[in-house]
Amino acid sequence: MGSDINQRNKAAALTLWAALDRDPDTALPLLDALEQWQGPAPIGIHTQAADIVAALFAPLRAAIPDLRRETHILMGGQSNAHEDGHGDGAWWVAGTGYYTGRATAPAFGIPARDHDLRIRWGEFLRFDAQGRVTHAQTIWDFVDWFDQIGLPALPAPRGAAHVFPAPTAYDGVLLEPQDNNATDASMALGRALIFGGLNRFDETDLSSMGMARFFHPDVKWYGPGGIGACLSLSAFETLHQRPWLTAFPDRKVMHLESLFAEDRMVAASGPMGVVATHTGPYLDHPPSGARIEVSGLDFWLRTDGQFTENWVFVDMVHLFAQMGVDLFARVREPAA
Repeated sequence: MGSDINQRNKAAALTLWAALDRDPDTALPLLDALEQWQGPAPIGIHTQAADIVAALFAPLRAAIPDLRRETHILMGGQSNAHEDGHGDGAWWVAGTGYYTGRATAPAFGIPARDHDLRIRWGEFLRFDAQGRVTHAQTIWDFVDWFDQIGLPALPAPRGAAHVFPAPTAYDGVLLEPQDNNATDASMALGRALIFGGLNRFDETDLSSMGMARFFHPDVKWYGPGGIGACLSLSAFETLHQRPWLTAFPDRKVMHLESLFAEDRMVAASGPMGVVATHTGPYLDHPPSGARIEVSGLDFWLRTDGQFTENWVFVDMVHLFAQMGVDLFARVREPAA
């Protein structure tokens, strides 16, 4: 029964995405049960389908007439996002990839430049018992988009820029039912990483998290614009983890909306998935003392007993707004 539900929901997600890509208004009948859609900052939360389409999807389609969606990962499953193991059992579908095309008009205040774009997208959809979307979270990598058109809003990333590939030697678009044993193994590793590793940092020593248990030495960690990709565990610890924990030493994974697995893939989402205090410098921005909430999406690929790839979305515009910095203003000013 669970496999049938998951297959139905994945098919519904593909139908929705096709409608949004073709003509966003045609997606409205597919969202008649929508209760809340969390868009990337500055779009924010909308509770009506017509509003989120008008605010997020229609402007993108209008600005990029030749818009095409590439889907690198499609997966679904039943969530258990609570640390105590007693989740709500909701069914989710998640996907990520690129939007490609060339902007001929401004979108969201981002100027059009004569440049082929690859805009990274990530989206999580929650379904009810009738197979209708009730909640969603979308993050688009605006910071990487700014970089592509020569209007950077943050310092050059420490990691490799613009590196967000599809899974290596694995088809991440899971159209068919998958192996339950592999799914269970992936879910167990994902829960151990989040609740037994990431949340064990003693605010002093990175080794307290035991990341070598969860990440292969050659793990490929694909971070958002402003951070970049880290192409080994050593690079991940040096280029991202240490600066991140210096800035936000008390950060904890909390309030996840979803955590689920399918075959060798694991996915998690949460508009307030990490909470922290900004007490150290971060990307040339001094500590603000602000209490922040990190809106993020994650995908992991398990190979045997470790994760070998991790696709990470952080809503950097939302993050920096809480630190008192308007990244869109940094782009608009030099453009003007």
